[in-house]
Amino acid sequence: MQKILLAAGVILIAAGLFWPLLSKLPFGHLPGDIVIDKPGFKLFFPITTMLLISALLSLILWLIRKF
Repeated sequence: MQKILLAAGVILIAAGLFWPLLSKLPFGHLPGDIVIDKPGFKLFFPITTMLLISALLSLILWLIRKF
């Protein structure tokens, strides 16, 4: 549990430091992300982005557990 919390903290710090660069990445605007924009209503459901982030987090956690 300590390794996971430490890794999560390091990832959050790194994301905070590199936020200006990360905000330029196309996450949230990938093909497969659903956007419904009507007057008075906006629905944003980032299916593809969620799948990609889930795969990356799974890979990172698998690597942490291996070592």
